[in-house]
Amino acid sequence: MKIIVIGAVAGGTSAAAKARRNDDSAEIVIYEKDQDISYSGCGLPYFIGGKVASIMELTPRTPEFFKTKYNIDVHIHHEVLKINICDKNVIIKNLETGAIFEDRYDKLIISTGAQAFVPPIKGIELENVFFLRNVQDALKIKTFMNNHKPQTAVVVGTGFIGFEVMENLLACGIQVTLVERAGKLTPNLDADMSQYLEKLLKQKAIPILKNANVVEATAQGVILEDGSLVPGEMIIVATGVKPNVSLAREAGLLLGVTGALRVDERMMTIDTDIYACGDCIETWSSVTKKPHYRPLGSTANKTGRICGENITGGNVIYPGNLSTGIFKVFDISIGSTGLSEAEALKEGYDVEIVHNIKPDKPGYYGGREMLIKAIADRATQKLLGVQIIGYEGVDKRLDVFVTLITYGATVAEFFDLDLGYAPPFSTTKDPIHYTGMILDNALNNGRKLITPADLKKTK
Repeated sequence: MKIIVIGAVAGGTSAAAKARRNDDSAEIVIYEKDQDISYSGCGLPYFIGGKVASIMELTPRTPEFFKTKYNIDVHIHHEVLKINICDKNVIIKNLETGAIFEDRYDKLIISTGAQAFVPPIKGIELENVFFLRNVQDALKIKTFMNNHKPQTAVVVGTGFIGFEVMENLLACGIQVTLVERAGKLTPNLDADMSQYLEKLLKQKAIPILKNANVVEATAQGVILEDGSLVPGEMIIVATGVKPNVSLAREAGLLLGVTGALRVDERMMTIDTDIYACGDCIETWSSVTKKPHYRPLGSTANKTGRICGENITGGNVIYPGNLSTGIFKVFDISIGSTGLSEAEALKEGYDVEIVHNIKPDKPGYYGGREMLIKAIADRATQKLLGVQIIGYEGVDKRLDVFVTLITYGATVAEFFDLDLGYAPPFSTTKDPIHYTGMILDNALNNGRKLITPADLKKTK
């Protein structure tokens, strides 16, 4: 059997490696138009900031590695131009020589990833304007910093990458201004939690501009819609990504409602010999079971593994995801999973909301405030989603909440969790316990919760 994989980052290489473990005799070939493969994209901001000393630490695997360990042929600088479904072949261009050739497959895996969303900003092609999507982008940013020694920068967008780049530029002594088109920071948080995060950032003297639409980039900074200039010798555009699906669309494969490539639970497209994985595919919420687009490295690796399993005869089912995400800004950790309050209300859920503020550990052991927002369904008394902002231990609590949502625990069951306790790690009743207790009281013991909006109405 001949397996061709298009794309050699997280999804594609995971799929190829799993396929090889299952089938020693298959011929497996990967085509990648870039020069870097199987790299840690999530680590790129930390290379820019110097926390990762060498880019080689983020790109440990080479084509030679895959050939030696897995007997997989990886061809870099090779762009797949066309997929011919009827003839079961792909047309490839060698970007180094210009030669164009054909290769046939029995099974095909599409893992073409995502590309940076380019907003309609005049001057976006200037040499001081950067996106951060791959290794070469990171090297360009680092080279510019080394050559020009910028003192100021503008980061456009406040998603994961925007915040991580901001932190790492500040670590290099560069003054950074955050510019956000929306009325709140970071799309994965509700407005109330976003407001809390903004308060913490302002305490650290971070300049933040919301409702600010960038219309032009210049050598001196960005110009907003109102004509004002935000100074910045370098500009990072972190306005999100979109699925790279032109190849699949032109081949006649079906796209989903989000614009990403549609696959079933086994990662199969509408063609039984073509599978797909990674940032180019549409997945679905494990809460609502409805399609959504959530390009994350963890999801890419999981869907890649499922591709490799099923394309070699397995039958592994992908259950969907909770859009779980976490990032760090300075000493602040921000995590979320499941539905936000806004999403839950849009889906028609009757929700109970709790904002639980507790220390992450006892005050005598240096505990600091942790804010947990939990969204529960009144009908089933199960969690729909959680957002957490705090310092230490946010990841631990987030992962427990993910598990509770995944396995359908009711809020009354949270208190029964036998969580690890010692003063260096938590309070005797953990913030997770308290979250369940508060929701249980509200839902079952007649202790109605008052939201900030309700409180304002009483004044």
